[in-house]
This record gives sequence, C-alpha cells and structure tokens, in this order.
Amino acid sequence: MKLPSKSLCGVAALLYAFLYAPIAVVVLFSFNAGRHGAGWQGFTMEWYRSLAENRLALEAARNTVALALCSTLIATVLGTMLGYALSRYDFPGRRWLSRFLQVPVFIPDIVLAVSLLLFFSVLRQRLGLFQLGLATMIVAHVTFQIPFVAIVVRSRLAGLDPALEEAAHDLGANAWQTFWRVTFPLMAPGVAAGAMLAFTLSLDDFVVSFFTSGPGSTTLPILIYSSVKRGITPDINALSSLIVLASLLATVSVMLLQRKRPG
Repeated sequence: MKLPSKSLCGVAALLYAFLYAPIAVVVLFSFNAGRHGAGWQGFTMEWYRSLAENRLALEAARNTVALALCSTLIATVLGTMLGYALSRYDFPGRRWLSRFLQVPVFIPDIVLAVSLLLFFSVLRQRLGLFQLGLATMIVAHVTFQIPFVAIVVRSRLAGLDPALEEAAHDLGANAWQTFWRVTFPLMAPGVAAGAMLAFTLSLDDFVVSFFTSGPGSTTLPILIYSSVKRGITPDINALSSLIVLASLLATVSVMLLQRKRPG
C-alpha cells in the first residue's frame, strides 16, 4: 500500500525541520540585539563585528584554518595514493586492507581520540616526541581523514573506463605518462571532492582535537565549547554560524565535484 504523496511530503518536511531548525535558531539569534535571554530584541550585526576584534577568536580561527589546510594536504596525498593502489593494483592482503579502511570511518570519535592520546603519550615518554600541540592535532586529523579521501578516490576510479588507459599504452605512453595525462585528469574531481570532505571534517572536529590539543592550539570548536560553559551568548551564535557556513560551502563543493561524470 502506497502512502499519498502529500503524506510523504509532510513527513519529509517534519524530518527536515527536526534536523535543521536548531541550526536555523542559532543563525537567527546570532543577529539578536539582546545579549542575554531568548527573547528577540532587534536585528544587529554587532556580534559579527566584535568577532573581528576578539583576539582569542582570531587566534582560534588561524589555528583551525592552519590545522585543516595542513592535515587536508597530507591526507589528500596519502589517501589518493591509497585509493589508487586499491583500485588499480592486485597485491596480497588487498581485500583485507579494503575492509580495514572502513574501520576509522565507523569507529566512535571518542575511542579514536583516546587511542591517539595514549599513542602520543607513549611516544612522548619513551622517545620525547610529540608534545601535545598543533603538530599532534595535524597527525590526529590526518589519521581519520585518509580513509575518507581514499574511499572517494577509489569510487571515482571505479567509474573510469579502463579502455582509456589501455589506449594510452597502445599509443606508446609509459605508466607515468598515462597516469599524469589520462588517469589523473579524469580522477581529479574525485581527489578534489575527497580533499574538500577532509577539510570539512577537520574544520568541524571537536572530540579528536580536544584530546590531542595543547597550549596555544585552541581551535574554534574548542573555543566554543569552553565559552558555552559560561553561557550561550550571541557572539557564540555568530561564531557557530560562520562555522556552519564554511561547512555548508565545503559540502556543496563536494557534491558538485562528485556529480561530475568521468569524461
């Protein structure tokens, strides 16, 4: 028995309202003139202007962007290599490696965060390496970003016609020339989509960042968490709204890049 289309639309509307209403409230109250209370007291851009003068917020923003860019660059290179190897080469343990690639995707963030903290603590005690700070956060973010990049790149490669690479070999191109002139241009949208996904994950991450951070490495999610303990104010809403906007732009970019079909 099929449900009426109007009923399905109503259910879908309720589900979307449930998912996005809290975000909409945060964005709305970031323009509220009242600093305290839930009542609307007028429209203002003051809280966004004050963020530009907030030293802690600016420092956290720099740390967040630096962390996301560095970890995304490393994860994109390593994830692309891993995805290409899993898609184009047959080697012992390939099937098991493909399955284990899914583990960091499904493992709870808190488990990964505690494991990384323990790992860094052991290295610091035994070898004097990895003092908690931006460096440990970059390593931690690369750890959970690589599987996402590899999965996206491998999916892109699975949709490519092998005949194109075979034709390049038949025309005299070696393996290196075939990769750079045929394979890589075709897989580039997948690489870019994986990079944008990794960047978004790093930008929004709190749990792993919180456990692996050190002095002077506060990011925006950590700053918001520490500020909320003193009460939710419009400047926190404004900061959260900017993070939502950045995440939305990155997510839309990923969707557009993934929609590009191999030519």
